[in-house]
Amino acid sequence: MRSKIFSGRRWMAVASLTTALAVTGILGLTAATTGNPPANVKVATTAPSHGGYSAVVKQVLPAVVNISSSRTVSNNQISADMPDEFFRQFFGNQFRDVPQDRREKALGSGVIVSPEGYILTNNHVVDGATDVTVTLHDKRELKARVVGTDPRTDIAVLKVEGSNFPTLTLADSSKVEVGDVVLAIGDPFGVGKTVTQGIVSATGRGGLGIEEVEDFIQTDASINPGNSGGALVDDQGHLIAINTAILGSSGGSEGIGFAVPVNLAKYDMDQIVAHGKVERGYMGIVPEDAEGSKGATVKQISANGPASKSELKTGDVIVAVNGQSVEDANQLRLKVSMLAPNAKVDFKVMRDGKPLQVAMTLGDFPETQERAAAPQQPQRRQWRQR
Repeated sequence: MRSKIFSGRRWMAVASLTTALAVTGILGLTAATTGNPPANVKVATTAPSHGGYSAVVKQVLPAVVNISSSRTVSNNQISADMPDEFFRQFFGNQFRDVPQDRREKALGSGVIVSPEGYILTNNHVVDGATDVTVTLHDKRELKARVVGTDPRTDIAVLKVEGSNFPTLTLADSSKVEVGDVVLAIGDPFGVGKTVTQGIVSATGRGGLGIEEVEDFIQTDASINPGNSGGALVDDQGHLIAINTAILGSSGGSEGIGFAVPVNLAKYDMDQIVAHGKVERGYMGIVPEDAEGSKGATVKQISANGPASKSELKTGDVIVAVNGQSVEDANQLRLKVSMLAPNAKVDFKVMRDGKPLQVAMTLGDFPETQERAAAPQQPQRRQWRQR
C-alpha cells in the first residue's frame, strides 16, 4: 500500500511539473509573439575559467580504459545449489533443452601504467575470461592478454599490443592522508567515462572479509558498478589506488568505496610480470589484534609452517617486523605478504611483558589460505562490482 501511495504521489508531481512547463511555454510564446525581448540581459562574451579539476581530468582521462570481458558459464555452475525442480518450475518440460553453457559478459575499467601497454585492473573484472577487449579513450578497441592475476588482492595485469600509450604517474600511496581530495574515474554502468570527486575517508582499512590481503583506501567519491579497476587519483592526477568495491545496502554508491593502494598494486604487477604470479611470504600463524595495546597476538601456529620452526609461541604479541612497527593483525598480514618467500625476517615480540627478538625464514603463501584470520562483518554487504 505504501509503495502505491508513493507511486501515485510521484505521478502527481510529474503531472504538476508537466502542466507548469506547458503553461510556461504558452506564456513564453505569447511574450515572444506580442512583446519585445527583455532588456538588460547579460550575455557572457568570454570563455569560462575552467577552474576546479578540469586540467587534471584532461590529463588523466586518456589513460583510463573500458574493459569488456566474456566467459563461458555452464548451467551446472549456475545451478550447483539449485535442485532440478527449481528449473522445471520455470522451464517445464523444456528444461532438458536448456543449453549446457552460456556466455557471460562483464564491463569494468582499467588504467594504463606503461607506454608498452600494461594495464592495471581488478581480478574480478577478468576472472575466468576467455576474451578481453580494451576500449581506449580514442575509441580504438584492442584485444588484451591477461598477463596474470592475484585474487588475494583482487588485482590483475593486462597487456595490449602497441607503444606510446598514454599513462598515469604512480604516486606513493603510503603518503596518502585522510582528508586528501581524490577523483574516481571509470565507466560506471557502461554509460561512458565518468569523474566523481571526494576525499580520502580512511586508510589502511582491513579485516573486512572482501579480500585475503586488505589495505584499502576508503573514499566517499561515488563508485558504482563498472568503476571496478578504474583510477583513484590525487589532485595532481597521480594514481593512488585502483577502485575495487563499495559497501552498502542498495547496490549503488552510498559514500563508502574501497580502493587497492597503488603501492600494493605495483608490487603485484612487478611480481606478475617477472614470475607470472604473485609470490608472497607466509608465516603459518593465525594472528588477532592485541588486547589493550598495539600489535598482533599469535593465536595459533600451523603445524609444519615456518613459525613452527622458529622460537615464536602462541600468546606472543608481535609488535614489529624488520624494525617496522605493527599496529594490528591486518597490518602484520600485509607486511609479511609483501615480503618474498624464503626471506629472513626479524620479529620483535612481547612475551610476558618482556621484549624478545625472533628470527624466521618465511615460506611460500599457500594456494588455499584459510579466511579465519580475516573475519567477516556479518551485518555488512560487500559488492565487487564489474
